[in-house]
Amino acid sequence: MDRRTFFKSAGVAALGATALAACGSDSSSSSTSGTSGNRKVRLGFIALTDCAPILMASELGYFAERGLDVSVVKQASWPATRDALLNNQIDGAHCLYSMPLSVATKIGGSGSTALKVAMILNNNGQAITLAKEFSSVGYADLDKAKAALESKQPTLAMTFPGGTHDLWIRYWLRAAKVDMSAVKVIPIPPPQMVANMKVGTMTGYCVGEPWNAVAVSQNVGFTHLTTQDLWTGHPEKALVVGEKFATEQEDALRDTMGAILKAARWLDDPANRAKAVDVLAQQKYLNTPAAGIRGRLLGEYDFGAGIPGRTYPAAENMRFFGDGFVSAPRRGHALWALAQYQRLGLVDSVADPEGLVNKIVLRGLYEEVAAAEKIDVPDDDLASFTVKLDGASFDPKEFAKEVARV
Repeated sequence: MDRRTFFKSAGVAALGATALAACGSDSSSSSTSGTSGNRKVRLGFIALTDCAPILMASELGYFAERGLDVSVVKQASWPATRDALLNNQIDGAHCLYSMPLSVATKIGGSGSTALKVAMILNNNGQAITLAKEFSSVGYADLDKAKAALESKQPTLAMTFPGGTHDLWIRYWLRAAKVDMSAVKVIPIPPPQMVANMKVGTMTGYCVGEPWNAVAVSQNVGFTHLTTQDLWTGHPEKALVVGEKFATEQEDALRDTMGAILKAARWLDDPANRAKAVDVLAQQKYLNTPAAGIRGRLLGEYDFGAGIPGRTYPAAENMRFFGDGFVSAPRRGHALWALAQYQRLGLVDSVADPEGLVNKIVLRGLYEEVAAAEKIDVPDDDLASFTVKLDGASFDPKEFAKEVARV
């Protein structure tokens, strides 16, 4: 069924102003529910800074003002999130934007195309952290990284096979021309990264914040590369929804997206980000000291290991809205991920990549919701773009060319 005819419910309610809700305590395994409306929605999240649009939409009352009763439910890992979505235990989730593609291509799942990308939650804001023993490689020095990694044959961690962190770490290794036979790559849940580095499970990882900043603050590791310096403006987390939610509760999905868009706009005000830090730090959410979240959410980076810090401009910091630029799901970005799956050796081939992307990315739905919210949609759905780290340009119309690139 065409996605434009799929979602023909009435336009969403006008955005209203609400005060920041008081934040009570809760256990890390429980959920937090809205108090008004009778359309119940369950949204999952992982303890990462970039879940902020969903959590703040809940805390600020943006779901409730649209007549939604939303529960936000902490997930233990990305595989747990995947399974909860596929089993309809949750309706949607803060999720790696490439997870539905990974599941569909059987890298990280059974081949199901039931997981859909409704919108993007953020750009930028991830990092590659290396243990202190690698401090001599410094920041973003690919030649030094190659020499150090090949000499020590380390184990590196990411968060989900075929997920964004898997792509960022493998892309970095390829750009540095590292012999992959010298490196082992394993999955570890985001909140467990620092603890695993402490005990030597791995000596480097790629993950979202605050777990890179926490490694620096605890003097466990240092930031070797931020993902905005790998690909500035890259898509990261998405609102991923199950097929049942998309087809049977289309009105609730539209309103869920509208509320998240409002929260994303709120978060892009620096003053509001400072307010959000204390909310995100709570035990029921990220369960980490606010100081570990604050710096990088505000764009102020201490890389550790004596490397000069940096304050990123807004366009290169973690972004949630960007006047609508961030939120639009682009089919070209999904095609890039599928091309990397083949180029980096995760799959031998992808049958009909364009058809697969059209099944998974709900571009038409997003355009309709954005129009109802009076948000401009960038006209770059299938436009070419350049990856900063190696200067490679990707044209979605030349998929095979990227697959073949050394």
